[in-house]
Formats: sequence, structure tokens, C-alpha cells
Amino acid sequence: MEQFDQIILWLAIVTEAAAALVIGLATLEAIGYAIYVYFRHVHKAHPLSQDGRDPREIIRLKFGRWLALSLEFALAADILRTTVAPTWNEIGQLAAIIVLRTALNFFLQREIEQAEAKAAERRAAQAGPGAGAAATAGAGTGDGA
Repeated sequence: MEQFDQIILWLAIVTEAAAALVIGLATLEAIGYAIYVYFRHVHKAHPLSQDGRDPREIIRLKFGRWLALSLEFALAADILRTTVAPTWNEIGQLAAIIVLRTALNFFLQREIEQAEAKAAERRAAQAGPGAGAAATAGAGTGDGA
């Protein structure tokens, strides 16, 4: 049984390392893209991407998605750690962590969905009056179009 506990703790460490790796890589990606956007748009009067979205918003949303994923990894690591001889104190701490991370994830996901909806509205408005209905009709097909 002790060997099983060691495996679980090792898995928790690996899962936590995966969360840190995701955060680190996401940070590097966001910094790299931010530098690219800054120098690409530094001399332009209207710093929007070709589809009309603010590149800073794109960076922020991509970074937010990666952070949401890393929160899931961190939560999984906490759950794994608590499965090995949990005390009531550890269970209480895990419950608090779950509530906080779930709330963070909920609000982050809601903000991402609102920004994506706003971007879709902008694209539909730019495409013209007839294109908005066609884009909305094809949005739920699941074909990625």
C-alpha cells in the first residue's frame, strides 16, 4: 500500500509540473506574440487584426485559455495528493482550493465566451447584413466553419 501511495504522490508532482509547464509556455507565447503585435502595429493608426479584432484581446484570450487548462492540472494534482491518507484538515483545504479554482475558471471562461461573442458580432457586422445570418446558422454545425 505504501508503494501505491508513493506512485500517487509522484503522479501529483508530475501533474503539478505539467501545470507549471503550461503556464510557462503560455507566458512565453503571450510575450512573443505581444512583442510581434507591438512592433507590427507601432506605426499603424488602427492596430486591429485583419478580421477586425484587437490583437491584444486575442493574446489575452489565448493566454486565458491556457491558464484555465493549467488550473485544471493544478486541481488534479491537489486531488491526487489528498487521496493519500487524507486528514480532515487536508480535505477542508482541498475543498477551499476547489471552490477558488472553480470560481476562477468559471469567470475566466465566461469572459472568454463574452469576448468571442463580441468578436463574432463584429465579424458579422463587417461582413454585411446577409452574411450575419448565414454565419450564425452555420455556427452550430460543429464543422469548424
